[in-house]
Amino acid sequence: MRCIRLRLAYDGTDYDGWQSQKSGRSIQDAVEAAVARLVGHKVRVLGSGRTDAGVHAVGQVAAFRTEKGFPPDVIRKAVNARLPDDIVVLSADEVPAEFHPIRDARQKRYRYLLSDAALPNVFLRRYVWRYPRPLDAAAMKRAAEALRGTHDFSAFQSAGSRRATSIRTIHDLCVRRSPLVPHLITIDVSANGFLYNMMRNIVGSLVDVGRGARPVSWISEILNQQDRRCAGATAPPHGLFLISVSYPEDNVAPDWDERLPWSGVAHSEFPLI
Repeated sequence: MRCIRLRLAYDGTDYDGWQSQKSGRSIQDAVEAAVARLVGHKVRVLGSGRTDAGVHAVGQVAAFRTEKGFPPDVIRKAVNARLPDDIVVLSADEVPAEFHPIRDARQKRYRYLLSDAALPNVFLRRYVWRYPRPLDAAAMKRAAEALRGTHDFSAFQSAGSRRATSIRTIHDLCVRRSPLVPHLITIDVSANGFLYNMMRNIVGSLVDVGRGARPVSWISEILNQQDRRCAGATAPPHGLFLISVSYPEDNVAPDWDERLPWSGVAHSEFPLI
């Protein structure tokens, strides 16, 4: 039995998240249907993470098993021909039979896009959370430094998680205001794993600091209290992107900007970064 790994990008706006749903409107449902049409049998496509409804991805990893002998590039092209326009297989390769996209993952990277523009941008409304008041990105950056390293992130975990432990390690974290688009703030986090809604709860808490409702030291206090009720509100899903998932065999993780769908597009053509 062969194991085929897929790297996927998708616009999550019109879906109920990655995980299969009774509604049939999940990314997993669409990918499984496309693969099944190619290989001629029912398949289970296991993703590296369950992105929520409205969350996007430019580097989701998934895998399925089949006895069919199609070369990986043929699989990529054929599955893409059977997928809706808002989902694309970026690459396909054959991996060892024991490969598991969740268990074998070593690092995940997420990016959140936030805007404090005075007026909404109608072209970015599906991909950027517009906060209607000015935000202090420098204060948000200082506050976020407390999150680096290994901590108990239970205060940033929404109810419903079944994880055995809430301890995670954030390897890298960056909060910056775009040099090209002053109203755009990007929040990038790289960690060995994420709890349920952890990224969105971090963003919501940082926004409370940015709008002046909380001091910079508040993020550190949240960590110490380990109580979800002490943190900020959950940020909306549409500003969140799963950028990449890294595995032991990966030599160098791609740069965040290079993995985004608008990389290489001139500012005048697509005013996002």
